[in-house]
Amino acid sequence: MNQETKEQIVDEVVWQIYEAYPWLSEKFGDNGRFRTAEDNFHHLNHLETAFQMDDPRFFLDYTKWLNDILTSRNVGTELIVDNFERLVIILPGKLDDMREKAFLYYLQQALMTLHQLSGRGGVR
Repeated sequence: MNQETKEQIVDEVVWQIYEAYPWLSEKFGDNGRFRTAEDNFHHLNHLETAFQMDDPRFFLDYTKWLNDILTSRNVGTELIVDNFERLVIILPGKLDDMREKAFLYYLQQALMTLHQLSGRGGVR
C-alpha cells in the first residue's frame, strides 16, 4: 500500500472518529487527534506486515498489545473496536484484491479477540 493511500485512509478514520465522539477533543485535545492518526498508521503498518508474513497472528498479537497499552491510558476497548470497524468499512476498494481480503480477515479476527478481551463475545 502506498503512502498516499495510507494517508487517505487514516484521514478518513480520524475524521469519522472525532465526528462520532466529539468529547475526545475535549478529553485529549489536539494531541489526541495526532495520536489517533499515529495509531492508525500503526494499524495499517501491522496489517501490511501480517500480510507480507502471511501470518494473522502477528496482527492479533499487535491487537492484544494495543488493547493493553490503550486501556492503561484510559482509552477503552470499545474505541479500538470502533476504530477497527471503521477500517473494515473504509478499506474496501482502496487496496488490491489479495491485500483487501487479507486485511479484512485480520481485522475481523482482531475484532473477535477484542470482544473476548472485553467480555462481550461475538462481533457486533
